[in-house]
Amino acid sequence: MQNEFTAVIEQDGEWFVGFCPEIPEANGQGHSIEECRENLSQAIALVLQDRREDALRGLPPEAIRDVVRVA
Repeated sequence: MQNEFTAVIEQDGEWFVGFCPEIPEANGQGHSIEECRENLSQAIALVLQDRREDALRGLPPEAIRDVVRVA
C-alpha cells in the first residue's frame, strides 16, 4: 500500500530540514533536498509503524481485524 503525505522542506544553513503536517512527530534533515525527503519518509514510516503496534497491543481475541483502503 502506498500513501502520500505532505513534505515541507526549508533550508537552514547547510542543512535542509523537513516536517510532515499530517504526522507532526515526523521530521527529517539532510544535506540535500532528496536526502531530507528520504529521511522524512523513513521517519513517517517509523511513526506509523509505532502507532499501529500501540493500537493493536492488547486487543481482545474476539476483535475483528480487517483492512480499509483509502483512495
